[in-house]
Amino acid sequence: MSTVLVLTSSALGAASVSNQLVQDAIALLRLQDPHVRVITRDLGGNPIPHLTVESATALRGAEPANAAQAAARALSDELIAELKAADTLVVGAPMYNFGIASTLKTWFDHVLRAGITFKYSESGPVGLVGGKRSIVVESRGGLYSEGPAKVLDSQEPHLRSLLGLMGITNVMFVRAEKLAFGPEPREKAIDTARAQLEEVIQKEFFEAT
Repeated sequence: MSTVLVLTSSALGAASVSNQLVQDAIALLRLQDPHVRVITRDLGGNPIPHLTVESATALRGAEPANAAQAAARALSDELIAELKAADTLVVGAPMYNFGIASTLKTWFDHVLRAGITFKYSESGPVGLVGGKRSIVVESRGGLYSEGPAKVLDSQEPHLRSLLGLMGITNVMFVRAEKLAFGPEPREKAIDTARAQLEEVIQKEFFEAT
């Protein structure tokens, strides 16, 4: 039985395009494998606490010195266990001010731990949770995959770097762009993203296995 870890990070709940597309992805994955196990983290609706001096200290490797540090370490361990258990990672990532939501960044802050999900070497960082596949659903009001605004995209490169640091390099990006360009471009973008999800999940993820 395969396991999918789903991360959503939009602040818009059911009105979120990225959340809707992630649900489409889950439905497609269940169609391919009715017995798939799905672990869901709604980071937008139930955000993980941002780093503090206590949590940052606990996640750097020292033994917890108080209850706050122990709680932070326990949460990080729980999130990492979910990640390690998953064969596939599905990430819903809306673009906020050219980057990812702070709620999603905080998840990475808790799972990127030296010696556990990556390690340092003479040739640079080495990921320790490789062998996984990831689908990243990006929603954007403008057009950033090409054209003059591409240079402003701090979302996709950041996600690629964060995932790659852990060794997750088999990443498929599905973009819903021009969502703020009016009703017609919006619907076209969503339909295009849905078609891309179907293609990615059917061909890239299952025909190759």
